[in-house]
Amino acid sequence: MRITRSFEFHIGSKEEKLSYFAPNFPYIASRAELDYYNDSFVPWHWHKAVELFYMESDELKYYTPNRIMVFPAGSGGMINSNVLHMTKIQTRNEKNIQLLHIFEPDLIAGKCGSLIEQKYITPIITASQLEMIALYPNNPTQADILHLIQQTFQLSENEFGYELNIRESLSQIWIQLLKLCYPTLQEKSGSANKTTDKIKRMMIYIHEHYTEKISISKLAATAFLSERECYRVFHNYLHMTPLEYIKNYRLQIACQMLADGHESVTEIGHTCGLGNASYFGKIFREHTGYTPLEYRRKWQNNNKK
Repeated sequence: MRITRSFEFHIGSKEEKLSYFAPNFPYIASRAELDYYNDSFVPWHWHKAVELFYMESDELKYYTPNRIMVFPAGSGGMINSNVLHMTKIQTRNEKNIQLLHIFEPDLIAGKCGSLIEQKYITPIITASQLEMIALYPNNPTQADILHLIQQTFQLSENEFGYELNIRESLSQIWIQLLKLCYPTLQEKSGSANKTTDKIKRMMIYIHEHYTEKISISKLAATAFLSERECYRVFHNYLHMTPLEYIKNYRLQIACQMLADGHESVTEIGHTCGLGNASYFGKIFREHTGYTPLEYRRKWQNNNKK
């Protein structure tokens, strides 16, 4: 199992970069030690892979465009393919450990267009109303699925037949999830997919142009929206204004540069579109509780451990 203490995105996107994915076996078992992340949250992102998880300790809050759920230790769930989501740890008083199976649906679907894909996989991954499935141990049916998820993490990569055993276990979990969410699949999906596609388009524009001055009119135009509609979409789906998202993204980049590099505070402020050292220092402290230099010392010292 891979130990994860940070996250990485594709350049100019907020699609998570799953660099450990093998093209011929698109699957990762990950133990996310969330206390080592530079921030107490993983920002809005998406990936084609399905995210199946179990909370080993403490609790984590998940956000999707239409849902907010808290997962304490012993609970778990699934984030559907290509769904926008973010997470926040609730406290740093305890160890925050999350176990994850991350896999592309074709791992269990097999050949493109197969009966398995059409009958069992496509109904879930194309259901825009099914952003997230929550599983809690006080529900007997959900508890059984959680037990299956837990057991699968115990499979050893060194055992003969590991890949077949993983695929078989994930298939068993999938069929139970399909049964569980069948009533939801009967609901009409509406236009959620089109809206989230527009959000992703605007997010990518911000990620490609964050060093520049970004006008809301130009941002809205990338998704063929009016300025008013742009504000509405950000508020309804990401729970913030476009300007707040732009500032937060710039601060996330600044955090990465401070933790990983040696550029001056002045240089980072200008590179991230956050102005001179004085203004950058002010808003950075409001965002993190640290000055830029305090933040750099904290995380660069932490990375040496």
